[in-house]
Amino acid sequence: MQVRRPGPRRPASAAPAGGAGPVLRRLSDHAWRLLVVAGAGYLVLIVLGRFHLITLAGFLALVVTSVIRPVVDLVARVLPRPLAVLTGLAVAILVPAGLLALIGETVASDVSSLGREFQGGLDRLERFLENAPFRVAPGTFDDLQRKVSDFVSAHRSTLISTALSGAGRVFEVVTGAALALFMSVFFLHSGEQMWRWTTAQLPAGAQDRLDRGGRVAWQNFAGYTRGIFIVAASNAIMVGIALFFLGVPLVLPLTVLEFFASFVPLVGSPIAMLAASIVALAARGPVIAIVVLLLIVVIGQIEGHVLHPLVMSRAVNLHPVVVAVSVLAGSIAAGVIGAVVAVPAVSVVWAVYAALRRPRPAKGPATESRNGPPSGKGPRNGPPPGKGPRNGPPPGRGKGAVPGPPTA
Repeated sequence: MQVRRPGPRRPASAAPAGGAGPVLRRLSDHAWRLLVVAGAGYLVLIVLGRFHLITLAGFLALVVTSVIRPVVDLVARVLPRPLAVLTGLAVAILVPAGLLALIGETVASDVSSLGREFQGGLDRLERFLENAPFRVAPGTFDDLQRKVSDFVSAHRSTLISTALSGAGRVFEVVTGAALALFMSVFFLHSGEQMWRWTTAQLPAGAQDRLDRGGRVAWQNFAGYTRGIFIVAASNAIMVGIALFFLGVPLVLPLTVLEFFASFVPLVGSPIAMLAASIVALAARGPVIAIVVLLLIVVIGQIEGHVLHPLVMSRAVNLHPVVVAVSVLAGSIAAGVIGAVVAVPAVSVVWAVYAALRRPRPAKGPATESRNGPPSGKGPRNGPPPGKGPRNGPPPGRGKGAVPGPPTA
């Protein structure tokens, strides 16, 4: 019997070899992957920005499709699909056009009275600021008005060129709207066939993941778009009712402004209410303006604690900090359009990542209960397939077999 001699003892202070190496290696692996993903995302943003007209038209077409598709599917039960698509698009075009025409008619009919009311409100505001505690010097508003007139006269050519460049922007907007309408027709009529054709162009191994990710992205985007429409409409109705009872002029234009401003989360609705408070200050005085400012807090609480949990909880599962950072980053990158697009884009990306990260259940015959054997195999207490009984000799040690060496 051999006796094993003990080797030299390692000092207690010696650290195990390779302690920091694997950690640094894993960090470097994740770092270069994140750099590749960030570089690819940056290139995608550059391409989308280069073709911004097509990008915005496609985004608008997806918004129209997500909002109108339930109506089209409902009408398609009675009418053929093409007629249902035309009906849905007609409703989507005529309702905003009629609303804008009503706003124009309201403003045009009341422009003279509104001008007198605003001038009287400004005079009341000037007298209010001249008294305690503000003590504004008399004639300050007249000096300010004169400076504004001098500035407009001095920069008239610049303002004219800016207006002409804005006319070119109007042409781009009309072109983009026409393209969005054209794309919406095909998305509503044969969107499913277009998506199946797209997934069929990829290799067989990638088709399933693309289909899963695309369907999750569409469900999340459609849920967000419909939810934000409901939230914006609710905010606009509450603001319109409050301004009507407070006697603030331009109720309908301010209500429409609140509706569109609500599409920018967190900051859009307060900015629209600030504009309403300025109108209330000029037309109704500081007390009504303060009441309108208080509506910002009330509507914000209703939106944050009632509307969003009921309407948006299934569509957007993002922390308010993430929403705020997304809106700010989008506004820095692409202005107002970026602020509108940022939250749905981040929500869709996160939903797709979470869906593809979850393992998909294996396809096959249904299994038995948790404690039972998988289907297609023998009973739980029986021998494995191709082997002897459970308590019998092991394979190769039956009758006539040569016994193997004893185990230690």
